[in-house]
Amino acid sequence: MTTIGTDVRKLTGRIGAEIVGFDPAGDLDATQVAFLTDALHEHKALVFRNVRLDDEGQQRFAARFGELTKAHPTVPAAEGAPTILPVDSEQGSANHWHTDVTFVLNPPKASTLRSLVVPPYGGETLIANAAAAYRDLPEPLRAFADTLRAVHTNDYDYVRPPETVDEKERARRARFVSRKYRTVHPVVRVHPVTGERGLFIGGFAQRIEGLPVAESRDLLRLLQSYVTRPENVVRVTWEPDQLVLFDNRITQHYAIGNYDGLPRRLNRVTVAGDVPAGIDGRSSESLEGDASHYTSVA
Repeated sequence: MTTIGTDVRKLTGRIGAEIVGFDPAGDLDATQVAFLTDALHEHKALVFRNVRLDDEGQQRFAARFGELTKAHPTVPAAEGAPTILPVDSEQGSANHWHTDVTFVLNPPKASTLRSLVVPPYGGETLIANAAAAYRDLPEPLRAFADTLRAVHTNDYDYVRPPETVDEKERARRARFVSRKYRTVHPVVRVHPVTGERGLFIGGFAQRIEGLPVAESRDLLRLLQSYVTRPENVVRVTWEPDQLVLFDNRITQHYAIGNYDGLPRRLNRVTVAGDVPAGIDGRSSESLEGDASHYTSVA
Protein backbone atom coordinates (compact mmCIF):
# COMPACT_ATOMS: atom_id res chain seq x y z
CA MET A 1 0.00 0.00 0.00
CA THR A 2 1.35 3.44 -0.91
CA THR A 3 0.20 7.02 -0.72
CA ILE A 4 0.79 9.50 -3.53
CA GLY A 5 4.01 11.46 -3.10
CA THR A 6 5.15 9.46 -0.07
CA ASP A 7 8.45 7.62 0.05
CA VAL A 8 9.72 5.09 2.61
CA ARG A 9 13.53 5.21 2.84
CA LYS A 10 15.23 2.52 4.89
CA LEU A 11 17.74 3.80 7.43
CA THR A 12 19.44 0.44 8.06
CA GLY A 13 19.02 -3.08 6.74
CA ARG A 14 17.18 -4.36 9.82
CA ILE A 15 15.39 -1.44 11.46
CA GLY A 16 14.25 2.09 10.79
CA ALA A 17 12.82 4.08 7.89
CA GLU A 18 12.34 7.74 7.11
CA ILE A 19 8.90 8.70 5.83
CA VAL A 20 9.27 11.43 3.19
CA GLY A 21 6.46 13.49 1.71
CA PHE A 22 3.99 12.77 4.50
CA ASP A 23 2.54 15.35 6.88
CA PRO A 24 1.75 13.91 10.35
CA ALA A 25 -0.02 17.18 11.18
CA GLY A 26 -2.69 16.57 8.56
CA ASP A 27 -6.06 14.91 8.94
CA LEU A 28 -5.07 11.31 8.24
CA ASP A 29 -7.58 9.09 6.53
CA ALA A 30 -7.89 5.31 6.97
CA THR A 31 -5.68 4.57 3.96
CA GLN A 32 -2.86 6.74 5.29
CA VAL A 33 -3.08 5.22 8.77
CA ALA A 34 -2.99 1.72 7.25
CA PHE A 35 0.05 2.72 5.16
CA LEU A 36 1.92 3.95 8.25
CA THR A 37 0.87 0.92 10.29
CA ASP A 38 2.23 -1.44 7.63
CA ALA A 39 5.47 0.56 7.47
CA LEU A 40 5.74 0.46 11.27
CA HIS A 41 5.29 -3.32 11.35
CA GLU A 42 7.96 -3.76 8.69
CA HIS A 43 10.56 -1.22 9.85
CA LYS A 44 9.75 -1.02 13.61
CA ALA A 45 10.72 2.69 13.83
CA LEU A 46 9.62 5.56 11.58
CA VAL A 47 11.26 8.99 11.39
CA PHE A 48 9.47 12.15 10.17
CA ARG A 49 11.53 15.31 9.60
CA ASN A 50 10.45 18.96 9.39
CA VAL A 51 7.05 18.37 10.95
CA ARG A 52 4.95 21.22 12.33
CA LEU A 53 3.32 19.63 15.33
CA ASP A 54 2.34 21.14 18.67
CA ASP A 55 1.28 19.14 21.72
CA GLU A 56 -2.29 18.81 20.46
CA GLY A 57 -1.08 17.69 17.05
CA GLN A 58 1.21 15.03 18.49
CA GLN A 59 -1.63 13.65 20.59
CA ARG A 60 -3.97 13.69 17.60
CA PHE A 61 -1.41 11.85 15.45
CA ALA A 62 -0.70 9.18 18.08
CA ALA A 63 -4.43 8.65 18.68
CA ARG A 64 -4.84 7.53 15.06
CA PHE A 65 -3.14 4.28 16.13
CA GLY A 66 -5.30 3.60 19.18
CA GLU A 67 -6.39 4.89 22.56
CA LEU A 68 -3.75 6.96 24.34
CA THR A 69 -2.31 6.07 27.71
CA LYS A 70 -1.75 8.67 30.41
CA ALA A 71 1.79 10.05 30.49
CA HIS A 72 3.21 7.49 32.94
CA PRO A 73 2.09 5.33 35.87
CA THR A 74 4.10 7.35 38.42
CA VAL A 75 5.83 10.31 36.73
CA PRO A 76 3.86 13.59 36.31
CA ALA A 77 2.55 14.62 32.90
CA ALA A 78 3.18 17.92 31.17
CA GLU A 79 1.06 20.69 32.62
CA GLY A 80 -2.42 20.64 31.10
CA ALA A 81 -1.67 17.59 28.94
CA PRO A 82 -2.26 14.33 30.85
CA THR A 83 -1.10 12.10 27.97
CA ILE A 84 2.25 13.85 27.41
CA LEU A 85 5.40 12.84 29.28
CA PRO A 86 8.21 15.43 29.15
CA VAL A 87 11.49 13.66 28.44
CA ASP A 88 13.69 16.40 29.84
CA SER A 89 17.43 16.24 30.49
CA GLU A 90 16.90 18.31 33.63
CA GLN A 91 14.84 15.44 35.07
CA GLY A 92 17.42 12.75 34.28
CA SER A 93 17.88 10.52 31.25
CA ALA A 94 16.83 6.99 30.34
CA ASN A 95 20.32 5.90 29.37
CA HIS A 96 19.66 2.20 29.71
CA TRP A 97 18.16 -0.21 27.22
CA HIS A 98 14.44 -0.68 27.81
CA THR A 99 10.99 -1.06 26.31
CA ASP A 100 8.56 1.55 27.63
CA VAL A 101 6.68 0.66 30.83
CA THR A 102 7.06 -3.14 30.67
CA PHE A 103 6.54 -3.34 34.42
CA VAL A 104 2.75 -3.05 33.92
CA LEU A 105 0.47 -5.80 32.60
CA ASN A 106 -0.14 -4.24 29.18
CA PRO A 107 2.75 -1.99 28.13
CA PRO A 108 2.16 0.56 25.36
CA LYS A 109 1.62 -0.61 21.81
CA ALA A 110 3.56 2.28 20.29
CA SER A 111 5.46 5.38 21.37
CA THR A 112 5.90 8.76 19.72
CA LEU A 113 8.74 11.16 20.53
CA ARG A 114 8.78 14.77 19.30
CA SER A 115 11.78 17.07 19.54
CA LEU A 116 11.36 20.39 21.33
CA VAL A 117 14.92 21.28 22.37
CA VAL A 118 17.91 19.46 20.88
CA PRO A 119 21.57 19.88 21.89
CA PRO A 120 24.04 21.02 19.21
CA TYR A 121 25.66 17.58 19.36
CA GLY A 122 24.91 14.19 20.84
CA GLY A 123 21.67 13.19 22.50
CA GLU A 124 20.76 10.53 19.94
CA THR A 125 18.25 7.75 20.60
CA LEU A 126 19.18 4.17 19.73
CA ILE A 127 16.31 1.83 18.78
CA ALA A 128 16.81 -1.93 18.50
CA ASN A 129 14.87 -4.62 16.63
CA ALA A 130 13.99 -7.36 19.15
CA ALA A 131 12.64 -9.64 16.41
CA ALA A 132 15.96 -9.61 14.56
CA ALA A 133 17.67 -10.34 17.87
CA TYR A 134 15.46 -13.40 18.38
CA ARG A 135 16.26 -14.66 14.89
CA ASP A 136 19.98 -14.22 15.61
CA LEU A 137 19.88 -16.60 18.58
CA PRO A 138 21.53 -19.99 18.05
CA GLU A 139 18.82 -22.64 17.81
CA PRO A 140 19.46 -24.24 21.26
CA LEU A 141 19.40 -20.84 22.97
CA ARG A 142 16.30 -19.82 21.01
CA ALA A 143 14.48 -22.97 22.08
CA PHE A 144 15.46 -22.32 25.71
CA ALA A 145 14.33 -18.67 25.55
CA ASP A 146 10.95 -19.83 24.22
CA THR A 147 10.25 -21.51 27.57
CA LEU A 148 11.19 -18.59 29.83
CA ARG A 149 9.22 -15.88 31.60
CA ALA A 150 10.73 -12.82 33.30
CA VAL A 151 9.68 -10.58 36.18
CA HIS A 152 9.65 -6.88 35.20
CA THR A 153 9.54 -4.14 37.84
CA ASN A 154 9.96 -0.38 38.17
CA ASP A 155 11.76 -1.00 41.48
CA TYR A 156 14.98 -2.10 39.83
CA ASP A 157 18.71 -1.86 40.48
CA TYR A 158 20.05 1.38 39.03
CA VAL A 159 23.34 1.59 37.20
CA ARG A 160 24.74 4.23 39.55
CA PRO A 161 25.41 3.19 43.16
CA PRO A 162 23.29 5.01 45.78
CA GLU A 163 26.24 6.79 47.40
CA THR A 164 26.98 8.65 44.13
CA VAL A 165 23.44 10.00 43.71
CA ASP A 166 22.50 13.54 44.76
CA GLU A 167 19.27 14.64 46.47
CA LYS A 168 17.56 15.58 43.21
CA GLU A 169 18.19 12.16 41.72
CA ARG A 170 17.08 10.42 44.93
CA ALA A 171 13.81 12.35 44.79
CA ARG A 172 13.32 11.38 41.14
CA ARG A 173 13.89 7.71 41.96
CA ALA A 174 11.49 7.87 44.90
CA ARG A 175 8.79 9.32 42.64
CA PHE A 176 9.41 6.63 40.02
CA VAL A 177 8.74 3.86 42.56
CA SER A 178 5.99 5.68 44.48
CA ARG A 179 3.75 2.89 43.20
CA LYS A 180 5.53 -0.41 42.80
CA TYR A 181 4.78 -2.74 39.93
CA ARG A 182 5.83 -6.31 39.21
CA THR A 183 4.65 -8.24 36.17
CA VAL A 184 5.64 -11.59 34.66
CA HIS A 185 6.01 -11.46 30.87
CA PRO A 186 7.12 -14.11 28.37
CA VAL A 187 10.78 -13.66 27.43
CA VAL A 188 9.73 -14.34 23.84
CA ARG A 189 6.67 -12.32 22.90
CA VAL A 190 4.54 -13.01 19.84
CA HIS A 191 3.61 -9.80 18.04
CA PRO A 192 -0.20 -9.69 18.01
CA VAL A 193 -0.42 -8.48 14.39
CA THR A 194 2.59 -9.81 12.48
CA GLY A 195 3.14 -13.01 14.46
CA GLU A 196 6.86 -12.23 14.71
CA ARG A 197 8.68 -13.45 17.78
CA GLY A 198 10.83 -10.97 19.66
CA LEU A 199 12.90 -10.87 22.85
CA PHE A 200 10.72 -9.00 25.35
CA ILE A 201 13.24 -8.09 28.03
CA GLY A 202 15.21 -4.85 28.62
CA GLY A 203 16.11 -2.87 31.73
CA PHE A 204 12.92 -3.51 33.68
CA ALA A 205 13.34 -7.31 33.36
CA GLN A 206 15.11 -8.16 36.59
CA ARG A 207 14.72 -11.90 37.11
CA ILE A 208 13.87 -15.07 35.22
CA GLU A 209 10.90 -16.78 36.82
CA GLY A 210 12.08 -19.83 38.77
CA LEU A 211 15.76 -18.85 38.75
CA PRO A 212 17.89 -17.13 41.42
CA VAL A 213 18.99 -13.54 40.84
CA ALA A 214 22.60 -14.37 39.88
CA GLU A 215 21.66 -16.92 37.22
CA SER A 216 18.85 -14.64 36.00
CA ARG A 217 21.21 -11.74 35.44
CA ASP A 218 23.70 -13.88 33.53
CA LEU A 219 20.97 -15.23 31.27
CA LEU A 220 19.30 -11.85 30.72
CA ARG A 221 22.69 -10.29 29.95
CA LEU A 222 23.35 -12.98 27.34
CA LEU A 223 19.98 -12.53 25.65
CA GLN A 224 20.23 -8.74 25.83
CA SER A 225 23.57 -8.84 24.00
CA TYR A 226 21.73 -10.05 20.89
CA VAL A 227 19.23 -7.16 21.06
CA THR A 228 21.98 -4.54 21.16
CA ARG A 229 24.14 -5.93 18.37
CA PRO A 230 25.00 -3.01 16.05
CA GLU A 231 23.30 -4.78 13.13
CA ASN A 232 19.98 -4.62 15.01
CA VAL A 233 20.17 -0.93 15.99
CA VAL A 234 19.28 2.34 14.29
CA ARG A 235 20.76 5.58 15.62
CA VAL A 236 18.28 8.47 15.48
CA THR A 237 20.02 11.85 15.44
CA TRP A 238 17.61 14.48 16.72
CA GLU A 239 16.87 17.64 14.77
CA PRO A 240 14.37 20.43 15.42
CA ASP A 241 10.80 19.58 14.37
CA GLN A 242 11.32 15.85 14.26
CA LEU A 243 8.92 13.04 15.16
CA VAL A 244 9.69 9.36 15.73
CA LEU A 245 7.11 6.58 15.98
CA PHE A 246 8.24 3.12 17.12
CA ASP A 247 6.56 -0.21 17.82
CA ASN A 248 6.98 -0.69 21.57
CA ARG A 249 5.97 -4.36 21.35
CA ILE A 250 9.07 -5.45 19.47
CA THR A 251 11.79 -2.83 20.06
CA GLN A 252 14.01 -1.47 22.80
CA HIS A 253 15.57 1.98 22.97
CA TYR A 254 18.36 3.89 24.72
CA ALA A 255 18.88 7.64 25.11
CA ILE A 256 22.59 8.40 24.83
CA GLY A 257 23.90 10.80 27.47
CA ASN A 258 26.68 12.27 25.33
CA TYR A 259 25.74 15.97 25.18
CA ASP A 260 27.62 17.43 28.16
CA GLY A 261 24.51 18.21 30.19
CA LEU A 262 23.15 20.64 27.62
CA PRO A 263 19.37 21.13 27.40
CA ARG A 264 17.48 18.33 25.66
CA ARG A 265 13.69 18.02 25.66
CA LEU A 266 11.38 15.61 23.87
CA ASN A 267 7.69 15.00 24.44
CA ARG A 268 6.44 11.42 24.55
CA VAL A 269 2.90 10.19 23.82
CA THR A 270 2.11 6.48 23.95
CA VAL A 271 -0.68 4.28 22.61
CA ALA A 272 -2.36 1.68 24.83
CA GLY A 273 -1.30 -1.91 24.20
CA ASP A 274 -2.58 -5.44 24.68
CA VAL A 275 -1.47 -8.02 27.23
CA PRO A 276 1.61 -9.83 25.86
CA ALA A 277 1.50 -13.54 25.11
CA GLY A 278 4.25 -16.09 24.55
CA ILE A 279 4.52 -18.74 21.86
CA ASP A 280 2.54 -21.15 24.07
CA GLY A 281 -0.32 -18.65 24.15
CA ARG A 282 0.16 -17.95 27.86
CA SER A 283 -0.41 -14.31 28.73
CA SER A 284 1.48 -12.03 31.10
CA GLU A 285 0.40 -11.85 34.74
CA SER A 286 0.42 -8.94 37.17
CA LEU A 287 2.08 -9.68 40.51
CA GLU A 288 1.89 -6.24 42.11
CA GLY A 289 0.40 -2.86 41.25
CA ASP A 290 -2.77 -1.70 39.52
CA ALA A 291 -2.11 0.41 36.40
CA SER A 292 -5.75 0.99 35.42
CA HIS A 293 -5.32 4.74 36.10
CA TYR A 294 -2.56 4.78 33.48
CA THR A 295 -3.89 2.63 30.64
CA SER A 296 -6.79 0.55 29.45
CA VAL A 297 -6.16 -2.80 27.75
CA ALA A 298 -6.23 -2.49 23.95
